[in-house]
Amino acid sequence: MKSTLLGSIYLALAASIWGGMYVVVKIVVSVIPPLELVWMRYLVAIVTLIMIGFVTRQNWRIHKRHFLLIIAIGIIGNAISIVTQETGTMLTSAEMGAIITSSTPAFMVIFARLLLKERLTLKKGLSVCLATIGVFLIVGVGHLGLSSKLGGISLIVAALTWALMSVLVKRVPSDYSQIVVTTYSILVALIVLTPFVLPHLYTIDIFQLRQPAIWGGVLYLGIISTAGGFLLWNRGLQMLNASSGGLFFFFQPVVGALLGWLILGENIGITFWIGSILILVGVLFVIIEKK
Repeated sequence: MKSTLLGSIYLALAASIWGGMYVVVKIVVSVIPPLELVWMRYLVAIVTLIMIGFVTRQNWRIHKRHFLLIIAIGIIGNAISIVTQETGTMLTSAEMGAIITSSTPAFMVIFARLLLKERLTLKKGLSVCLATIGVFLIVGVGHLGLSSKLGGISLIVAALTWALMSVLVKRVPSDYSQIVVTTYSILVALIVLTPFVLPHLYTIDIFQLRQPAIWGGVLYLGIISTAGGFLLWNRGLQMLNASSGGLFFFFQPVVGALLGWLILGENIGITFWIGSILILVGVLFVIIEKK
């Protein structure tokens, strides 16, 4: 009972941290472009994870046959997914970012079927359909401008690539520590992004970086959201089964929408909530699916 309660707290904290991440990104990208922000975020996270790894005396060795898998996870999940996620958040609202990316568990069903040969049931198929309809309701509403629609498309790409990465992670042997796998995958993304980021770093206004909201946001994204969020989530899943743990993913869109409304003054319309409900119902179908 104690383990279940502690695991639930870990998962709720991780999902809440990620929900708040969208509001932080919305503020910070006004000064730091998405690509450069991801790079800075990972630089902070790498330092944090390496320190944690050495303090906890992790075994950093990875077998050669798993190199390509770690590289794929880093490029797909930590590079493409996060860049499109922060780009989408910049172009649209924080609550839309939180809601659309919450469809990730439903999209995982497709990749699990294709890559892991998991059985696709009627309930799983229905969940994907509901999530897809919900996404298009949010992205395709008529009053949204071109920027918001492009942001929505970018967020869909983020959700799809994160789902693919999550399925690929299941191929990583359980012998490896999550700290080690997370560190190496982020390092891969950092290396891939560096050639694209370095030529543009000089364009960032150094004086604006001195604002507490900006440098504090970068530290939050690197230490709390990336390093802390991943470790809390992985630790929580060790204490609960995956189906029960997935339920706590709902904290992400709820916190994201709430903070977007409270801090950024973003409006929440009826069409948005209809689409959100469809996505949440679709994701819930995936979570309660019995093996």
